[in-house]
Amino acid sequence: MATTTIPVSDISIDDLLERAVELKSELVAFGQGPRFARRLDAVLYEAADDDGFLDEGTAILAMDYFLLQRRLSDGRTVLERFVAQRRPPLADDEREMLLGWHDVVEGCFEVRRFDGDAVLLHNLVDDLVYRVYSNMGREGLAKVRAGMFVVGRIVPLHPATDAWMVSGTYSPFPKSARRQIAAAAAQQLTTHPELLRRNPAMLRKAWEIQAEHRADFIEQVGADLVVLPPHEAQETLREHYRRQRQRALAKLDTRAAKRAAKAGPAPEQLALLPEDMLEADSVALIYDEVEGLNHYRDFGHLDALFADPALARDRTYLTLLREYLKDESVAPLAIHRLVQRHPDNVDRIFRALLRKPGFTWSRDGEDLLRRHKKAFFDSEPTPSISTVGERLAELLRAR
Repeated sequence: MATTTIPVSDISIDDLLERAVELKSELVAFGQGPRFARRLDAVLYEAADDDGFLDEGTAILAMDYFLLQRRLSDGRTVLERFVAQRRPPLADDEREMLLGWHDVVEGCFEVRRFDGDAVLLHNLVDDLVYRVYSNMGREGLAKVRAGMFVVGRIVPLHPATDAWMVSGTYSPFPKSARRQIAAAAAQQLTTHPELLRRNPAMLRKAWEIQAEHRADFIEQVGADLVVLPPHEAQETLREHYRRQRQRALAKLDTRAAKRAAKAGPAPEQLALLPEDMLEADSVALIYDEVEGLNHYRDFGHLDALFADPALARDRTYLTLLREYLKDESVAPLAIHRLVQRHPDNVDRIFRALLRKPGFTWSRDGEDLLRRHKKAFFDSEPTPSISTVGERLAELLRAR
């Protein structure tokens, strides 16, 4: 006998929440099973403080991250494993619901108001408003009041609706914590500019600002790549940020400009390069159109190697190139730029490095980079500069 599928649009939010609670409970039990014990223990260990203490709220959030976002050895999440292996198999709309939970939004939210059992939360990070439910009903939001702040995680209740659901737990903060919350939101944006993806207008503005800063950098140094002694690189960066600061202050009225000028240390007071970078022989500053402003240690040695492949006889040059290639924290950009600057010598250099006389960059180069720097190729490009929404800007000015 054929079963009848009810369109999600015809299912009430209460029914969707009830089903979400049941499936989340099953997912948690699945993730706590013996097959994932070692990986889960590692995640909880990472979440603990320096003394090894892990409070309940932090443990819940770590567990939620492990279930929905942590990639396992096969590249899948626990959630994807659960959806694939659950017996009896999930209905299509249930699969869609669960897989939609990959779309986690972590944010610092300002509570706008309640609307029935839902609360409208304005995310200060991406400047969007979310209609959020608790899987415990209105009781789960009992600590929340309009004007307060909430830090936590939310996921779509179902991709076919505009409703969201608290995932894991959340931390409420009073109105008086607005300065602390604004600082946390700004730090989150600075550390993770990819969070702007949810707001196309803010993302577009960030790309525009990055392009302006890059043009100014090129005007300052004459190119988008410059190789300098470390302390000169430091001063070049300070001058670049001083110019950007002056441009920003010029757009403000006199009183706002005075307040902003006193808000933090001047660029000339900042140590913009890590201490170990200042001990290098040279530093390359590259302001790429996509990847933004980056700096690379001892780039001058590699540039000399690619200009004169005979230097490969000195193993220290190849050792440095090998470090660039195998260090997962070093973006492919550095090697791409070396290849662009010295295209005629690339094959000779990599044949010596890899001891593969048949290697050719045009055929094998990208595969080589993808093998060693997979994370850079798996992620969508985002600007290195973040913009803030009007409300966060207002809170930061008050701060």
